[in-house]
Amino acid sequence: MLDRLSGLSLVARTVVEGFMSGHHRSPHAGSSVEFAQYREYVPGDELKRVDWKVFARSDRLVVKEFVEETNLALHLLVDASESMAYGSLDWSKFDYARWCAAALGQLTLMQRDTVGLVLFDEASKNRVAPGNGAPQQKAILEQLENAQADGPTGIGKVLNWIGSRLSRRGIVAVFSDFFDDPAEIANGLRRLKFAGHEPILFQVLDPQEVDFDFGSQLKLEGLEAAGTTRVDAKAIRAAYRAELERHNDALSREASSLDVDHLKLTTDQPVDAVLSTYLAHRSARARGGGR
Repeated sequence: MLDRLSGLSLVARTVVEGFMSGHHRSPHAGSSVEFAQYREYVPGDELKRVDWKVFARSDRLVVKEFVEETNLALHLLVDASESMAYGSLDWSKFDYARWCAAALGQLTLMQRDTVGLVLFDEASKNRVAPGNGAPQQKAILEQLENAQADGPTGIGKVLNWIGSRLSRRGIVAVFSDFFDDPAEIANGLRRLKFAGHEPILFQVLDPQEVDFDFGSQLKLEGLEAAGTTRVDAKAIRAAYRAELERHNDALSREASSLDVDHLKLTTDQPVDAVLSTYLAHRSARARGGGR
């Protein structure tokens, strides 16, 4: 699977193959080519929507209604700070995050919807303005492929910044380890929600960051802060896991209070399985009347 995911254009096609089942639909009247139904004319309806052929045959005034294809805007935010460069496997958290972003972007573009990209650390590093079509796909994949993970983290600040600059409302998919103050992240999420966006948090962690299953003596090097330190991994494992759990629980509580999805991913999980499960869950929830 990971060999097949090594090229970003291939990962996108691999993940979405067989999953796409059609465009987003809305039940209100639109102007697409797919006919929905007739209904009786009521005063105020536009005359251009009256079916005059039906009127000629039956002396009844009826209006054509169509299924409108809604145009989704997906904004991909990918954390390219230095902590994302960590990986105990043959790939890093940043690799995994950009595979996921490429897949979701490809899925959305296949639906003829709009996708934009922001790569960030403590500020915006590279951007691809929202667009659609093959040129947009190429631009997004090139930016993801050529990006490097470096610089300090500032997720909350970036979410605040982007919330004031996205002109089109849509889904904001954030791929990060979220190693930042949960309260600051929540402030940024509130800004996005206030602007009418739907944020989704994809928290990407390495399995060793979760398990801390190292040998006894370990030399740790800070990725976003200079210096190294030696520790007894077995001695601090329980305290480390408890601290990580507290951080993640705080992040989950903040997200839940704002009705924001928070997905915890580890880089040993197959990308297609993770995204397909989540998207299927979203579809089922929408059909059931949930958010």
